Amino acid sequence: MSAVLKPVPARCRPMVLPDLRQVLEIETAAYEFPWSHGIFQDCLRVGYCCWVLERQYAVIGYCVMSVGAGECHILNLCIRPELHNLGFGRMLLDHLLDVARNHHADSAFLEVRPSNEIAKRLYLGAGFDEVGMRRNYYPAQRGREDAIIMARSLV
Repeated sequence: MSAVLKPVPARCRPMVLPDLRQVLEIETAAYEFPWSHGIFQDCLRVGYCCWVLERQYAVIGYCVMSVGAGECHILNLCIRPELHNLGFGRMLLDHLLDVARNHHADSAFLEVRPSNEIAKRLYLGAGFDEVGMRRNYYPAQRGREDAIIMARSLV
């Protein structure tokens, strides 16, 4: 007799304040310059689209997006580092773009560090294109790092 292990499904749901403990654990594991508890709390307070990706009742990823004037701006999308390259980032990104379409956005924008190869691959694979650069956008060990501006159509 052989056993076949089925992958554990993940699901997206709206982020709530009690999720912030797990969100911050992931944020600090993934980023050298993480967002603070207050930033996430403010995003929830002002009504940004904040979602978590959950598997077996544990948060394994999250995203934050603003939507208005026919466009969305992805502000943060992160997967627990040990779960990179397993399709969870794409699952969360696809969900976020569906949410944006449901809010009548016809274009999506984001910034990404040039040094973040995993994220750049994710966004390019999802149809985003480089449309510009923001100089000295991100804090870095030695000063500042630029941001690549990426965009794609949602129609």
